Amino acid sequence: MKDIVIVGSVADNPIAEDIAHYMGQEEEYQDLISLKSFLNTEFCPRFITGFRNYRNIGDKLSGKTVILVNTNQGTHSRNGLAMRNFLIARAAKDNGAQNVILVEPDLYYSAQDRGPRREHGLTGYKRYESDYEKFDGQPFSARLYADLLKMSGVDEVVTVHNHSVSVQNIFMDRFSGKFHNLRPYDLYSNYMQDTDVVNDHNLVLCAPDKGALAFVRKIQHSFGKNRIPVIIMDKTRDGERNIKLDVSPDSDVFLSDIKGKDIVVVDDMVRTGGTIVETCHKLRSANPNKIVFFVTHFYSSRECRINLNDRVLDEIITTTTIPSILNRDVQGRLRHKMVVLLISRWISSYLLKLLDSSSQGLKSPLYSENMSAKNPRWIGKMGPLFSDS
Repeated sequence: MKDIVIVGSVADNPIAEDIAHYMGQEEEYQDLISLKSFLNTEFCPRFITGFRNYRNIGDKLSGKTVILVNTNQGTHSRNGLAMRNFLIARAAKDNGAQNVILVEPDLYYSAQDRGPRREHGLTGYKRYESDYEKFDGQPFSARLYADLLKMSGVDEVVTVHNHSVSVQNIFMDRFSGKFHNLRPYDLYSNYMQDTDVVNDHNLVLCAPDKGALAFVRKIQHSFGKNRIPVIIMDKTRDGERNIKLDVSPDSDVFLSDIKGKDIVVVDDMVRTGGTIVETCHKLRSANPNKIVFFVTHFYSSRECRINLNDRVLDEIITTTTIPSILNRDVQGRLRHKMVVLLISRWISSYLLKLLDSSSQGLKSPLYSENMSAKNPRWIGKMGPLFSDS
């Protein structure tokens, strides 16, 4: 792919390195772009276009597509990484790039997806005064981020399992439909069928709230429509942290039907883990065989680790949209029941098909599995001679 240049927003980004590898880029991306900062701390990226090459100055990326991969990374703040996106995209366009694609698996500012005014966010649900008041005095940050990316030179955005209808509407509008929200329902269903995490012939899926239902239904259909039943939780909030959960009458099955079943709870993200633990306690009251939580974006806060360490939850499956979750210290005590699916190959397969309509993408499996030796399934596979260092 000679007309494709793949770079990361910081040095040594493992997701950027993997995507470049899977897409066949032979050069290390650090040899294609200099990510320098001046002594005054201002960031100044520079595409490396050849030593003392005075031909076509300012036009050496002509006809090329630049893929910029940006993920949470080390000590860099999300605000700082966002600024790097703007400058790298502008550097690409100021040097002739035809197309700039931002790959940001955990899209920034998505939690700030509406503002205090009536026109601030197409949410897909009725907003009440209390919701407008919650954003009073704040900027409509998700819209600003989309605007700045577009102004900087980004032409397309690829993200993973974005939860916000408002954000999706904003980005689809700003990028004229070139907003790609990849949903890993195929990865999750494949993992359930290819491994021993659950018995897919004794399985019930759970949507912890109505917002997760559409995605859970996608997983259900990937197994074959109606083969796997879905139980739906109705959630009502009393303040920021207090919630009440009941089984929705729209569920395919109810608590009385899940005794002895393997339950898979699915959500797009977890920050505190409170709702998920409450959901699991409700499910556990019906004596299922096991409860496994699949979540795409794992924000590893101390509160989240404490909450999810509850014995009511048997295992957690997440992805590398936030790569730091691979660190055992970040996992904390959860490492004994956590599995991380590396999804760079899955993203790369999509990009290959996006750039070439005739491409079949990459062959399965499109993920690899990262599991601590503390996990009982790892111990079962490898035997007692192996131990976690």
